[in-house]
Amino acid sequence: MAVETAAAKYSSSSWPWSNKRFFVAQITLRILATAFSLAAVSLMITSTQTVLVFLVQMKVTYSSSSAWRFLFGANIVTCILSVLSLIFVCLISLSASHMKYFLLFLHDMVTMVLLISGCAAASAIGYVGKYGELKMGWGAVCGFAPKFCNRSTISLVLSYLAFLCYMGLTILSAHKLMSRATE
Repeated sequence: MAVETAAAKYSSSSWPWSNKRFFVAQITLRILATAFSLAAVSLMITSTQTVLVFLVQMKVTYSSSSAWRFLFGANIVTCILSVLSLIFVCLISLSASHMKYFLLFLHDMVTMVLLISGCAAASAIGYVGKYGELKMGWGAVCGFAPKFCNRSTISLVLSYLAFLCYMGLTILSAHKLMSRATE
C-alpha cells in the first residue's frame, strides 16, 4: 500500500516539470516537422530535369506522377497544419483541458497517417523509377534523369523525417491524454 501511494504521488503527470517537458517536446517536434515538410516541398518543386530519350526531349518533374503530387500535397498540408497546431499548443499551455488534448491527439494522428500514405505511394513509384519492373516491362528511368531522382529521394527522406516527428507527437499526445485520464 505504501508503494502504491508513493507511485501515485510521483506519477509522470504529477511531476512539476512534466508539463514543461511535454510542451517543449511538442513545440520542438512541430517546428522540426514544419521544417522537414517545407524543405521536402521546396526540393520537390525544384527537382525538374530536361532529358533526351531516343531523340525526344522530355521534362521530368514531380507533377508527372500522381504519387509524387500526392506526397507534395501531403507535405504542404502537413506544413500548414504544423504551424496551426504550433499556435494551438502555445494556447493550450494557458488552459489545458481533456478535450483539447484529445483534439491534439486526433490532429497528430490524422497528419501522421496522411504523411505515411504519401510517403508510401512515392516510395513505391520511386522504387519503380530507380530499379524498374522488368516483369511488367517498365524500365528504370533514374539512369536518364539522375538529378531528378536524387533530389526526389532527398525530398522523400525529409518527408519520412516529418512523419517520424508526427509519430512522436502522436505518442506524446496519447501519453498525455492517458495520464490526464488517470488523474
